Amino acid sequence: MSYQNCSNCCGNDHNHGQDRSHDHHESNLGRELIPLSITVVLFAMGLMFQKPLHNTPWSIAEYAVFIPAYLISGSTVLTSAGRNILRGRIFDENFLMTIATVGAISIHELPEAVGVMLFFQIGELFQGFAVGRSRRSIKSLLEVRPSKANLKAEGEIREVAPETVAVGDIIIIKPGEKVPLDGEILSGNSQIDTSALTGESVPQTVREGDNILAGTINQTGSLTVRVTKMFAESSVAKILDLVENASSKKAPTEKFITRFARYYTPVVVFLSLAVAILPPLLISGATKEQWVYRALVLLVISCPCGLVISIPLGYFGGVGGAAKRGILVKGSTFLDALTDVKTVIFDKTGTLTKGVFEVTQIVPYNGYSEKELLTLAARAESQSNHPVAKSILEAYDGALGEFEVTDYQEIPGQGIRALVKGRSVLAGNDRLLHRSNIDHDTCNVEGTVVHVAADNKYAGYILIADRIKEDAAEAISLLKQAGVTETVMLTGDNRVVAQRVANKLGLDSYQAELLPEDKVEAMEQYLCKSDKKSKVAFVGDGINDAPVIARADVGIAMGAMGSDAAIFTADVVLMTDSASLVAEAIAIARKTHSIVWQNIIVAMAVKALFILLGAIGIATLWEAVFADVGVALLAIFNATRATDY
Repeated sequence: MSYQNCSNCCGNDHNHGQDRSHDHHESNLGRELIPLSITVVLFAMGLMFQKPLHNTPWSIAEYAVFIPAYLISGSTVLTSAGRNILRGRIFDENFLMTIATVGAISIHELPEAVGVMLFFQIGELFQGFAVGRSRRSIKSLLEVRPSKANLKAEGEIREVAPETVAVGDIIIIKPGEKVPLDGEILSGNSQIDTSALTGESVPQTVREGDNILAGTINQTGSLTVRVTKMFAESSVAKILDLVENASSKKAPTEKFITRFARYYTPVVVFLSLAVAILPPLLISGATKEQWVYRALVLLVISCPCGLVISIPLGYFGGVGGAAKRGILVKGSTFLDALTDVKTVIFDKTGTLTKGVFEVTQIVPYNGYSEKELLTLAARAESQSNHPVAKSILEAYDGALGEFEVTDYQEIPGQGIRALVKGRSVLAGNDRLLHRSNIDHDTCNVEGTVVHVAADNKYAGYILIADRIKEDAAEAISLLKQAGVTETVMLTGDNRVVAQRVANKLGLDSYQAELLPEDKVEAMEQYLCKSDKKSKVAFVGDGINDAPVIARADVGIAMGAMGSDAAIFTADVVLMTDSASLVAEAIAIARKTHSIVWQNIIVAMAVKALFILLGAIGIATLWEAVFADVGVALLAIFNATRATDY
């Protein structure tokens, strides 16, 4: 159904050997610190026994202390390397660490071998804290899951699981309780804390007739609510599903790093072999021990673990930071896409306007009175859930007969046709009248207009107003400040209304009187115009926006009042229905992208420098350890900035 403005009627086979997947960082901190502390003590003791005793080539005590320290600190690396070799995944950072440290032991560089493992574990510990911080920013959303509902049935109130409550049931929500299911308030008024879903800290006042979302917190008054959606279909359930699956879609940068590591690691191994074997054979005076040591230094410096780990961590932090602001991004690939958005296309009703309609004028024709015209329209619209239909029904204060309407038919993009007490009634836009050859002389009326005809005779029109959202103009301004070159509106409304809204908001262009398929065609035109480095985003909320949301480079849906189809199809969901969040989403994406590339550039530069120093013999194994762990920690801590926006 449509009126003149109502268009709305690192998951791959290369896992860097991290089979433990950093789950151990979620375990008890004491269990991690105990072996680390033991290693530190043994390491310090080993340094005391480095000098030969009793004229033996090497100190037995030195080996007795360093080898246990090596095995304790390197157990996870050694076991992961062994498992991956058996699985055919040889070239990862665990393999590099293992052959480098075993080689160091073979040339009697025990402190360096233990140091590599020890500082690697310290780096892993700090990485665990960083991962936990990013993960908590997303997991905080999972705490919105309600655990109980107060079901009112048969004169009593029972505490039940939200999953057991059906649509139409009545629930009581007491002050301080989480709202367990989406519903409509039947009685009571209160203030609602929506921050868990939307990031909005200011409480929202709700009263009888308002809708309320699961996962919000009732603060002041008791509410009686009729459930409108089962728990599995509620807003909170959809949010949980989006968050839990947000990491499944990898950004192009992540895929690049994964492919890079897959080829980089074997190159490093063979380069190190060449450094160890060729110079002693080709250079006079070059010793085998000297060049093997340099090869080991290269292996340790070249370990890509910090880089490979910090990239997905940066995106994970960006997704979490966006979630805290009420912006749900369904994967890091869409964060990357947002950074290149240069054209943003908006739907109108429910996106730039509130979608809250009120009858403001009733204009009868051909002998009909205002009451008769409104009655005809209300009866014809009685089976529709469209916002325009609801506004007409609210304006009509009479009774509607249960069997008065038959042969009800919705005509997409135009309106409805129905039999009302045996009379053929049309209610819809100007195109519907022309399609049915209804004579009328009122085609261009500013506003949302429902034309009514009965028995092929024009009966008049009803004017309905839709208010522009308070932040819509600010949203357009922020997008232009962010470098978006074109803002567009696509609407099913008439050109007069579309032009008024576009001029008031400062949009660059608009297209009006579009059917759902026309919107897709318009989107295709904008996609063809944009170059490979420029993305096109579409923002909408209606069920008939789903096809164009799916076709856009980045589909953005209004989550609070948007249709299930739009939310399911979208790449990004805005939980506050605030258009200004589009610019904020782009800003978060660009910050995340910047952090990720900072990590890549710094890590590559530092590693290249130390590889050169190691190859010519300036950098020792100790410098190699600090270069590897230092770069990893720097990249990890920088990645966590993505959560702070």
